[in-house]
Amino acid sequence: MKTSLSILFLAWFTAACTPAVQQGPLAHPITEAEVVAAQNAWCGALLAIGAAYAEGGQAAAKAVAEAVIDEAYAYDQGGVLFKPTLTTNPQTFRLTRAGALSYFVGGDPAFPHDHGFALKGWTQCQPENAGIIISGSVGSSMGKVHFTGQDGSVTSVDKTWSFVKDEGGKVRIVVHHSSLEVAPE
Repeated sequence: MKTSLSILFLAWFTAACTPAVQQGPLAHPITEAEVVAAQNAWCGALLAIGAAYAEGGQAAAKAVAEAVIDEAYAYDQGGVLFKPTLTTNPQTFRLTRAGALSYFVGGDPAFPHDHGFALKGWTQCQPENAGIIISGSVGSSMGKVHFTGQDGSVTSVDKTWSFVKDEGGKVRIVVHHSSLEVAPE
């Protein structure tokens, strides 16, 4: 009896889940090279937001950040799980575009502890993958991203990303988790 129930459950589960995988934005396979390119593009975009701030202030940085978020993240595709590096409870997680925007450029009174991570004057941003896993239409990576400040100091954060392709073939971030390393005791 257990065997036949297991087979029935497996048949039901396969039938229930297969259409979701075969349709919509998750139906497009992704490659490791596309994951690496998306990581590098994210770093370039972060530096572009900072450069816009240096040249044109908060408004210029915000305009670039809005374009970056719309291009790189899947907030318009069904949502993003975003846990930025330097956030505090109760606003640790940024499940909305507005929350992500505030994290990158600050200035939103709804997020009073945000000062703009992208506005810190970073001069370099370099991803370093510990590993990348491709599973059909989802590419996930885990590793570090190294940020170089204007004084040459390097801040390294632990970073986990998951990417999918939208229906137009554009790679989008659906999971972004970042945290600082714990200092040894």
